[in-house]
Amino acid sequence: MESGQAAVLPKQQVGSSMESAAATAPPAATAPAAPAAPVVSANSTDLTLLVIEDDPAGTFTVPSLLDTAGTRVRIRTARNLTEAERLLTDDVHCILLDLTLPSPSGEDGDELATLRHVLRLAPRHPVLALTAEADAERAAEAVRVGAQDYLFRDELDGRQLSRAIRYAVERKRADTAQHKLAESRLRAQENARLERGLLPTPLLEGSNLRFASRYRPGRSRALLGGDFYDTVRTSDGTVHAMIGDVCGHGPDEAALGVELRIAWRALTFAGLCGDELLSTLQQVLEHERESEEIFATLCTVDIAPDGRRAGLCLAGHPAPLIARQGRAAQLLPYEDGGPALGLLPRARWSRRQVELGGSWSLMMYTDGLIEGRVGPPGSKQRLGQDGMVDMINRQLTAGLTGEALLEAAVNEARDLNGGELTDDVALLLLDRG
Repeated sequence: MESGQAAVLPKQQVGSSMESAAATAPPAATAPAAPAAPVVSANSTDLTLLVIEDDPAGTFTVPSLLDTAGTRVRIRTARNLTEAERLLTDDVHCILLDLTLPSPSGEDGDELATLRHVLRLAPRHPVLALTAEADAERAAEAVRVGAQDYLFRDELDGRQLSRAIRYAVERKRADTAQHKLAESRLRAQENARLERGLLPTPLLEGSNLRFASRYRPGRSRALLGGDFYDTVRTSDGTVHAMIGDVCGHGPDEAALGVELRIAWRALTFAGLCGDELLSTLQQVLEHERESEEIFATLCTVDIAPDGRRAGLCLAGHPAPLIARQGRAAQLLPYEDGGPALGLLPRARWSRRQVELGGSWSLMMYTDGLIEGRVGPPGSKQRLGQDGMVDMINRQLTAGLTGEALLEAAVNEARDLNGGELTDDVALLLLDRG
């Protein structure tokens, strides 16, 4: 046979060729997981077709052939679903299924049960349905169920089959890409909803405090982690702010962060503060977390209506930084902090009173900011809280405030790290002056 021509061999010769291919095909492992579909590029020289037919040598023949592009199509045959599962190895590019093959045990009421079984067995492989021309309606239904195309037995020849295999492989690839794109869009929408829950609009109507915030995901996540914050003003004029971090990363941790933030807002508006509020939040975390190993750190600040003093509670969280007018920035006292939420069943948290002064900036942050590395490449030294204080003082001296200050802090921490920070970073800034 000349290159580029498709030849149909006599049935006897074809049957022998098929049986030989089936006999020499490498067996799959027992109860294999669905194999990944091989990639077919423009430079591929071979395609492998798995034919599932109960009598391939007697009722249907497909030779080894060359398509018009010179690609060789190798044939592998299986007489039943058990054989097909054994022969479905990673090098199979397409499956040709005879729709008249007996249905799996217990599924006789569904005339496409065999096709559904094959689609479950090989979800990443394109499947062609083979049927008689008189059964066109069933063939069309097979495509609706999940087959890439159908072929009529009486009209099938080598050239048509080769073309159908190529079409099925490319269509399956396009379907898979479209499915992944749809999943990506859904994840983006889910992350957007989580972001709105984690990073809400502050409720500060009537307050003279200025608010700024910054969030940047770590490089190991696409969009969100478990950092969260909130700021509200209650009817008595007190401004309450908090920032927290659920250990771990992913949508479950982000969802738990949303729950804790919403619970904090509701409890704050209900009048809870200090130990009573944190104890209740711990109960929420204990009921909602998926594992007892999950915990959350939290920092809460309640600023008096006159803005000159505040109550501070720390639950395993780094202390806020305060910059007073005419003085260098420093950390608020943190010696009396309690454990993270979810670590100790009967933990208690003290509320420490701190003096803020007349003009000040208060920055709350998650540990992603201070855990970045500094120094030459490969250095294990962390920025730490002291390094962060020095960094913020340099930026304040340069005249940065508000959003610009937070942006500069994250950018410098990233630059010192030699690249994007591994962990998420959330920053919250309140100014009075």
